[in-house]
Formats: sequence, structure tokens, C-alpha cells
Amino acid sequence: MTASPRPAPLPPALPVPAYRVRSAREEDAAELAELSRPFVCSGALRERSVPLYATRAGDFLVAQASSGPVEGCVGLRVHPAGPGEGRGPVGVLYNFCVAGHRQGSGVGAGLLRAALAMAHAQSLGALFTATTGGGGLFLRYGFTPTTARRAPASWARSLDPRRNARILTKAL
Repeated sequence: MTASPRPAPLPPALPVPAYRVRSAREEDAAELAELSRPFVCSGALRERSVPLYATRAGDFLVAQASSGPVEGCVGLRVHPAGPGEGRGPVGVLYNFCVAGHRQGSGVGAGLLRAALAMAHAQSLGALFTATTGGGGLFLRYGFTPTTARRAPASWARSLDPRRNARILTKAL
């Protein structure tokens, strides 16, 4: 008895994201503030005003659902080397948040990949971030714990010690 070979089953198709990552615009400011509000209330993020989001819109990447709403965001601020720091420019990721119903769906990972690509395109030497959570996503992408002394001085001074944030970095 001979068996006919069967073709191997196709691997499952990768899901097409139901969002796209793009640069934020000034008109996104109110949505960024609204998206961030639950994280501000929980103490995970600092409160920022709508005008501040509008002013800093150029720092932000947003994940926008195909149907319209912004469902995640991350800011990337470039910090030039300070006098005597002996390094080139670095970046700080801040205000990283994803809408509750989209957490665990890949939106955060998509935003982080886009921020890393942007940092590489700007020839930054490293990225820093501060998190009040476990930082699992950052750790999966190669970030490691560090101290405030290694971070850009102006940013490190702005951290609120009462929040007990963990500082992470990734060399690029």
C-alpha cells in the first residue's frame, strides 16, 4: 500500500495590524491627553496639558486604528550631549501608553519598533526610559536597568523620586 504525499499545511497567516503607526500632529493633542488620562490617574504617567501635547506633537508616534481613534502613543525626545558628558546625542522615550482594550495586541510592540527605527535614523547612541511598571516590553527589546547618573542629566533631574520609577536603557 502506498500513500500519496500530502502538501505541508501552510503556516498561519500573520495578522494584519488593525492600526498604523504615524507621526503625531498638533490636532492629535486632545486625543493624546485623553489616551494618557487613565495612566495619569494610576500614577504611571505625569499629567501633561493639551497645549503641551500640541507643542510637543513632533516628539510623538501614534498608533491609530484603521477606523480612526488613536490607541497608543510614545514620545521620543532627543537630548544632545551635555558639556563633559563624552557622548553623542541620546533619546528618551516618554509617555508610552496603549489603550486598555488594545494592550497585549501588539500595539505597544509596534510603537516601540517604530521608535527604535526613528532613533536609529537619527543616529542616537542610546535610548532611555523610566517606567513605574515591570518594563517587560522594554526588556524584551534589549533594554537593561541603569542608573540616573548614566541618563541625560536634564531628564534625570526631572524624574520625580516619589514615583520610584525604574530607569532602563538600550545602546543603539
